[in-house]
Amino acid sequence: MRPDPHLMTPKDLIARRVAQEIRPGTLVNLGIGIPTRVSDHLPEGMGVFFQWENGVVGLGHRPPEGMGDRHLTDAGGSCVSAVPGASIIDSAFSFGLIRGGHLDLTVLGGLQVDARGRLANWMIPGEYVPGMGGAMDLVTGAKRVIVAMLHCVHGQSKIVPECTLPLTSPRRVDLIVTELAVIAPREDGLHLLETAPDVSLAEVLAATAAPLLVAGEVPEMDLR
Repeated sequence: MRPDPHLMTPKDLIARRVAQEIRPGTLVNLGIGIPTRVSDHLPEGMGVFFQWENGVVGLGHRPPEGMGDRHLTDAGGSCVSAVPGASIIDSAFSFGLIRGGHLDLTVLGGLQVDARGRLANWMIPGEYVPGMGGAMDLVTGAKRVIVAMLHCVHGQSKIVPECTLPLTSPRRVDLIVTELAVIAPREDGLHLLETAPDVSLAEVLAATAAPLLVAGEVPEMDLR
């Protein structure tokens, strides 16, 4: 049954739309924050293997409250579950998968994305988060990169003409999914592909500091 987007939180709306980009039989890394919700919106039996930098391949849905194991956590320290056949590996092997180009997809949170599609998702140590973690390797090494983030913070657009925070990588990301829109960075700029349910084109343009390219009628997200 198709979910009612009006009953979904903005973060779950983003996660559900990102889940549609995941294909069966792929190796996928989910970053801290909104990306951790993506696995909850995938049907069972897709054969998708989720990987964390701290050394797990084959993560399942988040466990029910009180059923977590502190020895099995994601990169953010939250409890996770493991599917049958999951592998526990050391950090060096885990980053070997990332740096060796074996990841089909990574889904990362973002603080800013600029008009050229470049991601900034860390800040100066001591001011917001302690550092970039594995994000630099993930953006550089994954075959496809999706940014899952809220469109604005404190009323300010996170999609900007130029990043004012340190870039995670000079590589252009492949897709940006927010609670307002789906945007594809390309060589000529940021293309608006979809708007969220009940969100108008004018609202998306007003909430976005960077220029967006719009070709014809923009369809609404299908949150099937």
